[in-house]
Amino acid sequence: MPDTDGAAKGVGSVKRQLQVAIILAIVGGVLTTAAFLMAFTTARVQTFGTIDAPAAVETTYPPAPAAMQPTDGTGVRYQRPWLSQKIFYFHVPIAEASFLVFTLAAIFAVLFLVKRKQSYDTRSRIGMETTLVFTIGTMITGVMWTRASWLTNWSQLGREMLSEPRLATYTIMLVFVIAYFVLRNSVEDPERRAVYSAVFTIIAWIDAPISFFITRMVPSNHPIVFQSGMDTTNLIPFIIAQIGMLMLGYAIYALRVAEESSRDTLTVLKEQLEG
Repeated sequence: MPDTDGAAKGVGSVKRQLQVAIILAIVGGVLTTAAFLMAFTTARVQTFGTIDAPAAVETTYPPAPAAMQPTDGTGVRYQRPWLSQKIFYFHVPIAEASFLVFTLAAIFAVLFLVKRKQSYDTRSRIGMETTLVFTIGTMITGVMWTRASWLTNWSQLGREMLSEPRLATYTIMLVFVIAYFVLRNSVEDPERRAVYSAVFTIIAWIDAPISFFITRMVPSNHPIVFQSGMDTTNLIPFIIAQIGMLMLGYAIYALRVAEESSRDTLTVLKEQLEG
């Protein structure tokens, strides 16, 4: 006789997972949207470099402090608004979300090796899928900032990715995540595939804390997000963006878990009905 109680519990569990994921996705989306609007409306514009004019002109650029003005008195120096800096309101939160879901993938990889439950392998794989999405998003927003602020060409950008500690370690992390899926698709036996993938995930995750803390351990040219300090108008949207993006990161992960769980539940129900 079909185990209707077990099936009902499975359906109830999937329903709860979906509810939590949808709530997090909605709240995270609202917070991220609010942060986006605040970043371009209420947040104070940082400055990046200066522009000299032969005389005072009408401009939205703020005058540079007196100590930065030309010493010979032959013109007026203005500070250039750092509009591309606003990318960091999203670049940093996306990177943080990638570290979050990568950590979830590593945790479930450890749990799989300890308990050998297929559900842990599934959760670890979904964590790596979500990590790939946010890692690519981090790289794209980072390239956008680099090219906009430093006017870096593609060859210079490639050298920077190999020489700058944060960029190098994060690029390695992206390569590890891509290699994970290459490894997973190259092993046919399900048990061996799960074991190899779990071990590789744990080894690859070691790069995450290294990438996060590398700028605090060795000299780095990685950009400073807020060069002239972080006042309230900068801090509020930045924190909101971080909270919202972390919620979105976990929501995407949870939605994929709920999808896989519902597929497994349907498979069990079908087998019970056919049996």
